[in-house]
Amino acid sequence: MSAVGFCGEWFLFTCDTKLVAVNTKQDREPFVFDCSAAEKRPKNTKEDTSSDAGASEETGSDKVLAFAVSPSGKLVALTDDNKRLVLFRCEPSWQCVSVRWVVRRCTALLFSQTEDELLAGDKSGDVYSFSVTEPQREGELKMGHLSMLLAVTVSPDNKFLITADRDEKIRVSHLRSPYNIQSFCLGHQQFVSCLLVPAGHPHWLLSGSGDGTLKLWEFESGRKLQSCDLSELEETPPPDADKQKKPTVCRISSSPDAQHVAVLCDRVSTLQFFSLKKDSEQKIVPHSRLPLPHCSTDMTFDPEGRLWVLMDSRETPLQIYTRTQDCWESAAESAELHRATAALQPHRETLHAAMKSSSRYENLYKVTFDNVTAYQQKKQQRLKEQQLKRTAAQNTNGNKKKKKREKETTEAVTQSS
Repeated sequence: MSAVGFCGEWFLFTCDTKLVAVNTKQDREPFVFDCSAAEKRPKNTKEDTSSDAGASEETGSDKVLAFAVSPSGKLVALTDDNKRLVLFRCEPSWQCVSVRWVVRRCTALLFSQTEDELLAGDKSGDVYSFSVTEPQREGELKMGHLSMLLAVTVSPDNKFLITADRDEKIRVSHLRSPYNIQSFCLGHQQFVSCLLVPAGHPHWLLSGSGDGTLKLWEFESGRKLQSCDLSELEETPPPDADKQKKPTVCRISSSPDAQHVAVLCDRVSTLQFFSLKKDSEQKIVPHSRLPLPHCSTDMTFDPEGRLWVLMDSRETPLQIYTRTQDCWESAAESAELHRATAALQPHRETLHAAMKSSSRYENLYKVTFDNVTAYQQKKQQRLKEQQLKRTAAQNTNGNKKKKKREKETTEAVTQSS
């Protein structure tokens, strides 16, 4: 996984087993945390293996799976393939606060708005809560889905916990009592891959999916306000062979001033921008597209509203775009970009290799079987074979009768003579 984010002035990116933080405003030494050199799991640590198929015997790869930044920008957390959960404090300087252990590999990580707990969603569908104020305390099971969790977010008022899973469901629960379900947001046709409560719209929820749509919800009621098919916004129609393939939404990001929502799709070299309008029938309004020189793996807005894009390129893996008048333009000469690119340099080959790996969404699509068509084909073949057998049998019987008549005629002639 290669991802980017911001923690105050620090630009963060993950690369294989490492989390790297670069200060964009000052010439400070980058902070690098390597999970492969981190604390190992104690042998006596309790681990629930009842539903993880012998998880205690699995050996992870130390790759970073997810990271999260607290709302204040003072805390950062990451989780890796070896089931570590690492908490950092980044002010006044970077410090590793604790290393704890999750039960199963995490798929999503998030701080609560009050920053008193860290929420970790895992591959079995559970959400665990880890205390931030007591950084050594073990996690507590908070709630569960029946399928893999893919995205977790919290409402701005810290009242609702919103979770999305592989089975197309978005569930809105009360954060302090998750067994109380407020609503479900139902309508996606494939796994829900990302969620966002957009800046300036605390009662709305944006969701992206493997079905290639961006949907807008009033999440407290579960009411769908609008759905946008992203394939219809493409300037060049896909070839006939690819018409059945829908773009998978892998990231939705909102600018700090709430003016722009950027949507990134997996393995696509274009960003789509939207604006949100409360007093309009069309609440999701597409307003511009940004062609990228390479496919992007992740993107994020910085505190100043500039867009940072991580791309699949050895030469230019990172670009910054600024909004000028009616378009987005590359800020290739900015000092911040030079600092971040210099910090990327030692990890460029590893980063490039990670981007070339297979899509993390390929195995999430559900396999469908058209048994009816196969049955009809076999039935037609069977009927055809039966008809051929009947015809052959009729021909055989007809030949036997003809020969019998000819024999009887021959015998009759012989006897009369």
